[in-house]
Amino acid sequence: MRILVLGIAVGAAGVAAFLVNTMLSANNGPAVASAPPPNLSVTEVLVASRNLSIGHAVGSGDLRWQAWPEEALTASYITKRQAPEARQKNVGATVRQPVLAGEPITTAKVIRTESAGFMAALLDPGMRAVSVKISPETGAGGFILPNDRVDVIVTRRTVNESGSREGFESETILYNVRVLAIDQNFQEEDNKQTAVGRIATLELTPQQAETVALGEAMGDLSLILRSIADMGGADSDQASRNTEEVTTAVTMVRYGASSRIPVGGGAR
Repeated sequence: MRILVLGIAVGAAGVAAFLVNTMLSANNGPAVASAPPPNLSVTEVLVASRNLSIGHAVGSGDLRWQAWPEEALTASYITKRQAPEARQKNVGATVRQPVLAGEPITTAKVIRTESAGFMAALLDPGMRAVSVKISPETGAGGFILPNDRVDVIVTRRTVNESGSREGFESETILYNVRVLAIDQNFQEEDNKQTAVGRIATLELTPQQAETVALGEAMGDLSLILRSIADMGGADSDQASRNTEEVTTAVTMVRYGASSRIPVGGGAR
């Protein structure tokens, strides 16, 4: 009897398990085979390895090749298939627009030194490039190089009451401004220690640009080379006052007396 009862219990358990499995299969429906992943066509594009800010000079570790779906490509992206040496060729280029890490590099975001618009890429936001005539005598004997800091002095004639030449006077009109280029050279080349040129391009604010234009009309400009230790000089407040004064007034010498005459609508 015990063996008979045990056999009935085992059989009932098997029937119950079969029924439960049948019910679960009916509720879940037939098993669906997982679809294979789509076979995407990809290529490699040039992207930034890290965040790049405006004016940054691209280094060898700033760029890398990244797999990119071909259907998401645009004509502005640089692909390894079309330009396999683009990573090396863009070392030294200047960033014109901010680039985030992993963002594709385009010709609108970085610019080579030989490309049009390169000087605009060198300028800090809000600054202007202004060229002034120089000579070995007015340019520190050719020892002023790109990225040096200079003061700008204007030398003008003074006259007496009869209108004949009486003498000269000079005045510093700008302090601690950056030299962008000497002639067409924007950086020191081959460890040259001098750069004798005829045109110096300065990085100025719009107000300082007006000061230089007025100074050129008043007399001759000279560039005074500053020491490296003095590039953040303590005369910045004096520079601001002097710039505002020269921009908004000129000196007139009449009957032997000097006077300041406001121009351009006064101080701004």
